Formats: sequence, C-alpha cells, structure tokens
Amino acid sequence: MTMPLMRPKRKNPVLRTPQINLPPGSRGRVALGLTAAAAQGRFALQTCEDCGAVQYPPREACHRCLSPRLRWREQSGAGRLLATTTLHHSNDLYFRERLPWRLGMVQLDAGPSVMAHLHGAVGDDAQRVRLGARLDRAGQAVLIAFPIEDEAHMADDPMLREMTSDPKFRKVLVTDGKTAVGQALVKALVKAGADIVWTGHAEPWKKLPGMDELARLPQVSLVPLDVTNGRSVTELAGEIGGKVDIVINNAEVHRGFGIAARRGTDVARAEMDVNYLGLLRLAQEFGPPLKGRAADGVTHASAWVNLLSIYALSNFPPHGTFSASKAAAYSLAQCLRAEMRPAGIRVINVFPGPIDEEWNQQLPPPKLAPAALANAVVKALRDGVEDVYPGDVAQEWLERWRDDPKVLERELALNGG
Repeated sequence: MTMPLMRPKRKNPVLRTPQINLPPGSRGRVALGLTAAAAQGRFALQTCEDCGAVQYPPREACHRCLSPRLRWREQSGAGRLLATTTLHHSNDLYFRERLPWRLGMVQLDAGPSVMAHLHGAVGDDAQRVRLGARLDRAGQAVLIAFPIEDEAHMADDPMLREMTSDPKFRKVLVTDGKTAVGQALVKALVKAGADIVWTGHAEPWKKLPGMDELARLPQVSLVPLDVTNGRSVTELAGEIGGKVDIVINNAEVHRGFGIAARRGTDVARAEMDVNYLGLLRLAQEFGPPLKGRAADGVTHASAWVNLLSIYALSNFPPHGTFSASKAAAYSLAQCLRAEMRPAGIRVINVFPGPIDEEWNQQLPPPKLAPAALANAVVKALRDGVEDVYPGDVAQEWLERWRDDPKVLERELALNGG
C-alpha cells in the first residue's frame, strides 16, 4: 500500500539548497527508441519484422534470426514478477541519496525478461504486474513494474515522484489567466492539489470575465505579467522566481491569417513577440531559479510546460503566421529542454489541435475544450512525459505527419489554402 504524501514542512531558509545529482544517463543510440516512446507515455520494445520476435535489451539485429529489420512497437507490459532485490548500497551519488531501492526481474508475456524498478505497491512475492516506461531525472527511459490494479495514492510513491512532476503541494506559475484555457488550467491545478498558483495577467486594470472567480480561490494569487515586456518578466522573476516549482507558459497571440490575407507585418510581429520571444524572456528569467532548486526537497522544482500547437509540426495556411510562430517556439523549446535536462527539469511540450475559442470559430468540430486541454496538462505532469498531443485532430495530424510530412504539407495546402 502506498502511503499518501504529507504536506512538506517549511524550508529552513538558513540551510543551503542541495545540488542535483542525476542518475546514470549514458545510453547507446539503439536504445533511444525506448526513450522516445517513454517521452510520449508509451512502452515500446523492438519487434522483428521477419520472425516477429520481441526483444530486450535493444540490439542492432534480431536475437532469433539476426534480421536487422527491427521496429519499435508498443507493448501491453503485462508480465509476472519472478524475483526481487533491495539495494542498500551504491557508489552512484544519485542512488546513494535514495536508498533503499527495490528492483525486480519481470517475465513479460511478450517474451523477454527485464530488470525493472518496483513501485511501492508491488510486494516481494511472485505476482502479475504491468510494466511501464518512464523518463528518469536524466531524461532517459527506465522500466517500472506496477501492480495490475491501481491503488489509492499511487502517484505519491517516492520512487515514482522522482520521475514525475505531480502538482500536489507544488507552487505553479500560469503565465496568462485571462483566457479560457488559462482559467481552466488554474482550476485543474487547484483540483490537483497545487499549493499556490500564481496567475499572470498583462492588463490588471481590465475587468475580464472569470478573473474575479479565480481571485476568490484561496490557492490563487494574481500577479502582473506581460511576456512582451522584459521588465515585467524580470520583476516577477525577482519576486517569485526562487519559489516556483512548475512554469506553465500558455500566453499566446492567435490570429487567423496567412501571408497575403493582410498587408504589413504587425500581426505576425505580435504573434512572434508573445509566442516566441515571450518564451525566450521567460526562459532567461525563470530558467536559472528552476535549475537551482531541482533538488529542493520532495516538492523540488520539477517542470516547464509550453503550450504550443499541432500547427507547429506542419503549417496550416489559413493560420499561417500563427503556425510559423509556434514552429519557432517549438524549436526554442527543444533548446530549453536540452539546457534544463542537466538540472533534471522536465520540459513538456503540448501540441493541441484546434481549441474551442474565438479564433477557431470558423473551424468545424471536433475542437478541444479548454477543460480537456487543462486535464491533459495535469496528466502529463503526473505521468512525467515530454510530448502531449491532446484531442482527436492532434492525434490524427501526428499520425499523418509521422507517416509522411510532405504528404501532410500538400494535403493542408489543398484543403486549407
């Protein structure tokens, strides 16, 4: 049984914040397919296209027929726990700080036997388990054995919390609270147990719908934040930067124009100023404090979330300049992820399809409800994934993009141009 996480005691300001030690992060290139699947919340193993054998650990050739035609395919993870052991000593700094650490040998129904970390709800006796892949603090895939049936407080397991960014008892910054998405995010985070949710609003003198309701929530604190203004970002970072555990950057400007639909560059400039340069300003000011607190107790700084768009993968001509700004932000977010990884901070990119909001009024259903998007963000934090594609349109778009990006580009040009 997993014990629920208790509210951490207030930090002694006299004590120095410990520095992060990461788990061993070196992996061979052939094993990156396991990490790529785990980044999206999937457990995948190599499957031979000639003989059908499923294998682990990853190899360059099939262990049964030596075929090089190996494809990563999602697995159910069902298996049987054969044996367990508890690690009481380690020369690795990361594990030394977290001993004892439980491991087990699992025989998968798919064939291979694997060594996996054990969730606290899994006992030492032989039993049925389900294997899942998660990203550790170094950003590499590890295997975890879970019980077949979920129990209460599963997410509070100390080992699992090391690999996720559960908002429970954490302090979160949501950069824009005036939109329907921003307000849904704030409410979802409060429901998930966030301790404080700082909510940015660029124009505090305006009486915007929903803001009074947010202000009445005891966990919510409205703060002035304009991501287009460097001074505004710097001042807020100086005030709360050393306290924030999770940054959720949902600030965006979205206009429905291509290239020839409007003269001048004012709209495109505004989109780039918020969607791309806004992210850059936030990363420069809030990134260093986050990295400095990555080992700050059980509710350490843990994640950065970017609200992007499925249009970042391939330009949607009716929303051409918006798509371009999100593509630029996506590229910048990849740089941010690389810089945050040595500190163990998870960077989560969210690629929703069309959201049910004012700038998508002319698009037919299905459209993503703001509440559904907010729930997807909270789930991503709890699961510890890196890339999220919420909504039917985003899922279909992703599959078509994976199949052939050039074909998708031509389809969008014909159907959306």
